Amino acid sequence: MTWLITGGSGQLGLAFQAELGLQEIEFVSFNSNQLDITNQQLVAELVNSIKPSVIINAAAWTDVDGAETSPSVAHAVNALGPQNLAIAASKLGARLVQVSTDYVFSGEGTTAWHESAEQGPQTAYGSTKSEGERLVLETYPTGTYLVRTAWLYSADRKNFAKTMTKLALNGAGEVRVVDDQVGQPTFSGDLAKQIIDLVVSDSPVGIYHGTNSGQATWFEFAQEIFKAARADVSLVVPVSSSEYPRPAKRPSYSVLSHEAWAKTSVEPMRDWRIALAQAMPAIISAVKAEG
Repeated sequence: MTWLITGGSGQLGLAFQAELGLQEIEFVSFNSNQLDITNQQLVAELVNSIKPSVIINAAAWTDVDGAETSPSVAHAVNALGPQNLAIAASKLGARLVQVSTDYVFSGEGTTAWHESAEQGPQTAYGSTKSEGERLVLETYPTGTYLVRTAWLYSADRKNFAKTMTKLALNGAGEVRVVDDQVGQPTFSGDLAKQIIDLVVSDSPVGIYHGTNSGQATWFEFAQEIFKAARADVSLVVPVSSSEYPRPAKRPSYSVLSHEAWAKTSVEPMRDWRIALAQAMPAIISAVKAEG
């Protein structure tokens, strides 16, 4: 009963490997150099040779700004790739986990986005991920877990928490952080465990939101990071998004509802502050090691 992970070298892929190891679940992992998920024949041949019981697609084009200038490449990875995996999984009867994003919604709102809320992506990245959702659910509705997440961080790879930790440790002076975008900082280790528990418990397939509970602005997230790093929190200064124009529009409200977990035996994920406090020692160590 082997699990197959795509996108294995990304921060979520690494988190899956760590958690599967802890749970003593056999797995194989491939990064984008080892498996091009946009190549349907390669995907079919690999899946057929390994015959996994579960396929976790953690591969994605996540360069939000880059997708604006390379939409066809982002579409291939975020839409056609997942469809190829869904085709292969359906032929084998394997469970498929497709990881998606808050960017499939408009980002304009004041209440948590329900799992069934109408989509309205405002960016090329969001559009390609939305199309990936559609293709996967149309191709393999009876065997797909679609899990949307947001604001991921860990001790691995580049992410907001590591950037802020580096600034906190270096004492580089004032740090200006936007305070008009609201979301849910989510620890990759928590998300990996949540998804594995979802599959292992044989919960109903469908759409779930995998984010830590509670909510925060990027400014509030940065403040907590500075506190955990024992740095001067007053150095974190709130600013508006207009001070940092980006090629792709950022959602102003990305809080995701966790209602779907009620139909499972798996509890919604813990509060983001508790998760961050537990994650910070490893993040601090990683930042110091990277110099």
